[in-house]
Amino acid sequence: MLISNHLKKYKQAMLLLPKATLLSKEDLLVDDFLMERNGLLEMYYAPHNEYINPSAKVVIIGLTPGWRQMRIAIQEAKAGLEKGLSDEEVCRKAKEAANFAGTMRIHLIDMLNALDLHRQLNISSCGELFQEHRGLLHTTSLFRFPVFVAKKNYNGTHPNLISNPFLKKAALLSVHEELRIVNQALIIPLGKMVERVLHLLVREGKLDAEQ
Repeated sequence: MLISNHLKKYKQAMLLLPKATLLSKEDLLVDDFLMERNGLLEMYYAPHNEYINPSAKVVIIGLTPGWRQMRIAIQEAKAGLEKGLSDEEVCRKAKEAANFAGTMRIHLIDMLNALDLHRQLNISSCGELFQEHRGLLHTTSLFRFPVFVAKKNYNGTHPNLISNPFLKKAALLSVHEELRIVNQALIIPLGKMVERVLHLLVREGKLDAEQ
């Protein structure tokens, strides 16, 4: 299901992107895809985190989609739009292509297997969460859409997420909205900053600490 549908606003800009080429920052980190700006902080649109799996048993939460995820998601979405797919299908396929893409996914699978999560889920490997058993998994980020500082991936500390009002408000609102939908799932935060934000939600009574 779609948790939001900003895709409608950005469809035309996607369809006008160059064909048969690897998209660059000069193509995507432009005003056509800019959602918000606060000083050097910029939030751009990417479609993959608009899709949510409400029946997920496991939720993996990163900090923010990075440049690589943004590019993969938009390229996949553009292809889906050109095929005439529905908005939900476009966002779902973008998520399948982009979620923790590359070596990050390999390391994540190794970590989850080392924790024996696959045994708890009765699957042979956590790699299956990204393939035939993806129905068990929902992936997302504190920031649903990519955040950059001076066009570089935001790392959570410069500026500090907790002490920056713009970032703190955006993160808390975004992740709380999603976790209300997948409210029985096991939550796996990737990184100390993600964990700190989840503890804030626990203290505010908006998240069950047992998750």
